[in-house]
Amino acid sequence: MTNNRNIPRQLVILSGKGGTGKTSLAASLIHISSQSKHAGVYVDADVDAANLALVTTAHALETHPYWGSQSANIDPVLCNQCGNCFQICRFNAILQPNSQSDIYSVNSLLCEGCAACMYACPQSAIEMIKQQDGEWYHSTTPFGHLFHAELFPGAENTGKLVTTVKQNAKLFAEDHHLPLIIIDGPPGIGCPVISASAGADLALLVAEPGVSGLSDLERIIQTLQHFKIPILICINKADLFPQGVQTIEAYARSHGYAVAGQIPYDDAIPQSIVNAQPVTHYAATSPVSRAIGKIWETIQDSLFTEGE
Repeated sequence: MTNNRNIPRQLVILSGKGGTGKTSLAASLIHISSQSKHAGVYVDADVDAANLALVTTAHALETHPYWGSQSANIDPVLCNQCGNCFQICRFNAILQPNSQSDIYSVNSLLCEGCAACMYACPQSAIEMIKQQDGEWYHSTTPFGHLFHAELFPGAENTGKLVTTVKQNAKLFAEDHHLPLIIIDGPPGIGCPVISASAGADLALLVAEPGVSGLSDLERIIQTLQHFKIPILICINKADLFPQGVQTIEAYARSHGYAVAGQIPYDDAIPQSIVNAQPVTHYAATSPVSRAIGKIWETIQDSLFTEGE
């Protein structure tokens, strides 16, 4: 791949499910890349369960509210109790008058923000109020700048929040002439994954050689194929089930995907998590750190031209 220096390359790290070691790998790649000529800016796109900030010892520089949804609000002065809103709401979010309240009201937890009640109200007594669904942060770490977010419990629009975080990271990278954005993507194949993958130049897929490892890998590959994103595969805890590793490697060969490396199980990983450090920083000479270092070399070769 060639690289326009004005446009940072985007590496997104994904897995077909949670618990594959994706974030531990992302933290290590962030640490290694920060020591290279391709040091960049970093993104935690798993806004439902963000924890990359913990492993990278992040300190917030900026905190911003995220306004992602809206909820109906009924003005009791204008409402004439016609009940149109109650009849049209498909989500049972409109509460009828009762012994405790003699007016129609809205359960904001059930309201989907569709605004059907607002359009059905003959008195124009209903307005849509923006809701704060979370916060996003610009933080500093020992390895560079991190953009991450937290979605409030029960809030929606996860994909939009991921997009917000990524856009701000991209603007920062462009303003500071940083060549790389590393994105720790969310697990699974849903909307947040699509938002995290949009615009990516390379996807590193973390697979496990367990019983469901291949099917999980196939799910995320099928998602990325739709967006024509180049793919590298790495296999975590590879030494625990050699037969599963062979199955994944055979699948990769038959479909033309490169396996960037195998990561062995290593006690250094849980120890590094307890100490809130990337394993490549906590135990630089461990087998797992050496394996991740080789994967980083393959990533650089895929994203950047030699001699750049």
